[in-house]
Amino acid sequence: MHRRIRVSIAVSAVLLLAAAASSHLAAQEQRFTCAATAHGAEHALTADTRFDAAKADAAYGFDLIASPSSMANGACSSDKPFFFSIAATDGNYQVTVKLGGTAPSTTTVRAESRRLFVDELSLPAKGSKKVIFNVNVRTAVIAGAAKAGDRPVEVRLKPREIGALDWDNKLTLEFNGEHPSVRSITIKRVDDVPTVYIAGDSTVVDQDKEPWAAWGQMLPVFFGAKIVIANEAESGETIKSFVGERRLAKVESTWKRGDYLLVQFAHNDQKPGRGFVPIPEYKDLMRRFIADARAKGVTPILVTAMNRRKFDAAGKIVQTLGDYPQATREIAAEQHTGLIDLNAMSKTLFETLGDAGTLHAFVHYPANTFPDQPEELHDDTHFTSYGAYELARAIVQTIRDQGMPLKKYLRPGIPPFDPAHPLPFSEWHLPSSPFVSTTTPYGR
Repeated sequence: MHRRIRVSIAVSAVLLLAAAASSHLAAQEQRFTCAATAHGAEHALTADTRFDAAKADAAYGFDLIASPSSMANGACSSDKPFFFSIAATDGNYQVTVKLGGTAPSTTTVRAESRRLFVDELSLPAKGSKKVIFNVNVRTAVIAGAAKAGDRPVEVRLKPREIGALDWDNKLTLEFNGEHPSVRSITIKRVDDVPTVYIAGDSTVVDQDKEPWAAWGQMLPVFFGAKIVIANEAESGETIKSFVGERRLAKVESTWKRGDYLLVQFAHNDQKPGRGFVPIPEYKDLMRRFIADARAKGVTPILVTAMNRRKFDAAGKIVQTLGDYPQATREIAAEQHTGLIDLNAMSKTLFETLGDAGTLHAFVHYPANTFPDQPEELHDDTHFTSYGAYELARAIVQTIRDQGMPLKKYLRPGIPPFDPAHPLPFSEWHLPSSPFVSTTTPYGR
């Protein structure tokens, strides 16, 4: 087999409801079982156990779409995806899922807005496997910030973020795949694990709908249960707007000594117009991110932005990001920070895949591939899950090659990655989430 990793084995009112409903979650672990009856502190799940944020005693259960079609013999199973949610406030949560059922199963687990945690775990009939991972939950409210009148200070969310799973008051798990099956779910708050914060744009963000994807939402599957990924990136962001929309303030309100900050911008910064960030200001803002992080004992790591899909006549990638990747390299050298040169690695990766091969890595689909899609999708900036996954592998390989402190948190057994020898698309598979959008994310 090729190198793909498999895991072996309106806000204020809602905030009050979520805080009341999830206070027990902050205090102790909650265990949900698909057994017909529950024991001790367990909660038995049935098809009628549906999440309802307005009811404190029903602030957990199956959510968004239909419940699993089978609830027999101690397993929640289905031939379609299903979701489970529990009310939760800002923080990090350890999730333990016991997968498997009476029939053979292959289960992929995502959390929140399609963050990948379990990558197609196959189990035989009556088999089971326990998998542990950590999920970051956030809301728009910035804790500790001075109130603006009677309202709390919040991140300035874009319209597409309102109601998104990355910003609500619950923790949501997606179970997907060929006959996904879970026996139990245990969730507890954890405050003592390092957090990896990611600041970036649409090429990094947790893209919440198919067929779009970005490397930040693929990164969690490569890390074990002693660390958590908090992807704070958002579509359309520049390094300047990330500050102006209070996204950096949100990160700074929760980070602590021992955490990490990955920073990747350029795609929107270099565009002429109102949002343009000139190189001198771009560098100064990078220095600010680094200084703020170091002042709190947080380790900054800079990431050069990956290339767009643009080839010259000789089949070589055309640099469309101007001097911004080099500016990032220069600040990393000046400030003695870690540097992940994704720009260089993506050039090798895309040139290896070639003009035709990169059509699978970027969002290119003929008309009518998806519902309500009369026009072709032709996007040379944003990625499919395949392209995002390969870029995440490049991030992980650099962490290993450079011996960065993050290396010790990687899952064991991750195969090496060489951008000159990527995973062939023919060997790639990841089940699609059920929610689709044909609207291009902000930023091109």
